[in-house]
Amino acid sequence: MLTLPASVRIYVAAEAVDLRRGFDGLAAATRSLIRQDPLNGHLFVFLNRRRNRIKLLVWDRTGYLLLYKRLERGTFHLPTEPAASDRHVEVDAGELGLMLEGMDLRGAHRRERWRRLPHERLASAGSPS
Repeated sequence: MLTLPASVRIYVAAEAVDLRRGFDGLAAATRSLIRQDPLNGHLFVFLNRRRNRIKLLVWDRTGYLLLYKRLERGTFHLPTEPAASDRHVEVDAGELGLMLEGMDLRGAHRRERWRRLPHERLASAGSPS
């Protein structure tokens, strides 16, 4: 449904938000709940209290884009609970896609995948080829 570059991070507010808010209201919620700049190009996701509606907000260099979805049955679920000090969770594009389909990912297990570790990036970037 959505094709996002790997550089785009996806933040989901863990607290319910009044989805009557428009672009500016959700941008303010991005600053207060998620503590991010809404103009940074990342994707911000908000749920209503009943969790049957979801809004996505993103800045695309020329203006805000707002996507709104209502589930006819069921509810949206956060894939994980936020840390004690956070009011949001970060998800990847695959989790967001499943979340938009109304899937409950709380019991899902992700297989371990290979990824380059941060110290390996630094070592390979500094070495001559």
